[in-house]
Amino acid sequence: MIGREALQALVPHQGTMCLWDRVLDWDAARIRLASDGHRDPAHPLRSDGRLRALHLCEYGAQAMAVHGGLRGRAAGAPVRAGMLVALRGVRLRVDRIDTLPGELVGEAEALAETADSQQYAFRILHAGALLAEGRATVKLDAV
Repeated sequence: MIGREALQALVPHQGTMCLWDRVLDWDAARIRLASDGHRDPAHPLRSDGRLRALHLCEYGAQAMAVHGGLRGRAAGAPVRAGMLVALRGVRLRVDRIDTLPGELVGEAEALAETADSQQYAFRILHAGALLAEGRATVKLDAV
C-alpha cells in the first residue's frame, strides 16, 4: 500500500487539496485508491457547508495523476504534470458526498495515450455503490 506522503509526491496538489489518502493497488492499466476526507468540514472543495458530487470528477482526475506518476516512476521517467482538458460521459448518482459515512474508493483505468496526452475511465464508489463515473482526458506537460 502507498500512503499519503508518497502519493503527494505524484500529484501537484498538496495538503488537503490532495484528495486521496492511499493507493490500495495498481498495475500498468489501472489503480484503486481510498479516502475519507470527504467528511472533513474543512474540505477545500466545500461550499455553503456542502461537498457536491460534481467534485468527484476532481477525485477521478487525481486518481489518473497518481496512476500516471506511478507508471512513470516504475519506468524510470520523471513525474509529468498534466492539465485536465475534457470530461466525457460523466454520470453522477448522488447530489452530495459530505454526508456519506464511510470512505470513498476510486478506480481509474488507462484507455488510450499518446506522447502528450492520456485518456482514462474513472469510477468513484462508496460502500460498493457507484457514485460517479466518466472519462477524462489530460494533456501532459501543459501546466
